[in-house]
Amino acid sequence: MERDRRWTDKGEAIGHGVSWLARWSLRTALAALGFWMVFWLIGTLWVVVMPVLLGLLITTVLWPPARWMMSKGLNSALAATIVLIVGLGVLGGVIAAISSSIASGVPEIAQSAQKAVTQLQDWASGPPFNLRDTDLDRLISQGVEQIKSSIGSIAGGLLTGAGAVTSGVVTGLVALLLAFFFVKDGMRFTPWVRGVIGERAGGHVTTVLERVWVTLGSFIRSQAIVSLIDAIFIGAGLLILGVPLAIPLAALTFLGGFIPIIGAFIAGALAVLVALVSNGLTTAIIMLIIVIVVQQVEGNVLQPILQSRSLRLHAAVVLLVVTAGTSLYGIAGAFFSVPVAAAVAVVMRYLSEVIEARSVMVTSQPDGDEPGKTERSPE
Repeated sequence: MERDRRWTDKGEAIGHGVSWLARWSLRTALAALGFWMVFWLIGTLWVVVMPVLLGLLITTVLWPPARWMMSKGLNSALAATIVLIVGLGVLGGVIAAISSSIASGVPEIAQSAQKAVTQLQDWASGPPFNLRDTDLDRLISQGVEQIKSSIGSIAGGLLTGAGAVTSGVVTGLVALLLAFFFVKDGMRFTPWVRGVIGERAGGHVTTVLERVWVTLGSFIRSQAIVSLIDAIFIGAGLLILGVPLAIPLAALTFLGGFIPIIGAFIAGALAVLVALVSNGLTTAIIMLIIVIVVQQVEGNVLQPILQSRSLRLHAAVVLLVVTAGTSLYGIAGAFFSVPVAAAVAVVMRYLSEVIEARSVMVTSQPDGDEPGKTERSPE
């Protein structure tokens, strides 16, 4: 057999390398263009995409009890209606409890804040600032004038906020309706996909969709457990220290836990701020220690145990996707970034499994069965 001499000529070797680089550069550019088009399309249709994503996350919570009811012979539509009504009732009760707690705690915080302002004035009037009452009055007057001059922009911001709240309410209602249909007709989705795209491709697609669904459910359940534990311990610390608005702050801690890293930080900072305003510096320092300890236990013990098997995402990846989601789509992007990243990771793992299985099939074939194979003499 004649020795393979394709790479004996340097010019041919360099030309082959340049051609290989050009081909992969073109493929990378086309892939980047495709990703950019996907992100552009999501941003353009965000008013449709967001209710769908939110409806899927709500469905992961409603589906287990609905599936249990269906297994007992209950109609799918009736089961979906029952779990949706019960879920809304629980949510309404939680909101009512939080609202009553806020209404009872705000006057106490206002009184504490007034005392804190008086103490701040006394501190500013002493050394090293030695500000007199006239100086303080002048500073306050300047602040009031600045607020008056900015009243137009403040009003515009309030109108924008009201519009955002209205849009959020509409999005929530659409998401609830979608969740009802997802729970009611979810079992028919994968057979419909197989019938539309064919058995061969449908098998791959349905397998990926089922794995993504399991991952989303595991994420919501594990994150709910972690957030609940955070809320219980931080709420207990607030109650023991006598900080007002303990229940609303605990509820905010629970909700903030669904936004990894950023949500826990904001909820903890708000708890420390309320403790500082209402109870003083010593209580705020103790509350800060409690928040840090709870968040360290959460990040280093609870999340690795509860989420490592379901998501298998490194903490650095979580931080990057949360940052990217926040910069692209705001708070909603921060909320959906980790579930979307987990779904993408599931797809990538499945593709890796398929590629590995095909490579094993090829290498396991006898040498004579490989088409187009030519023998080469050993080097």
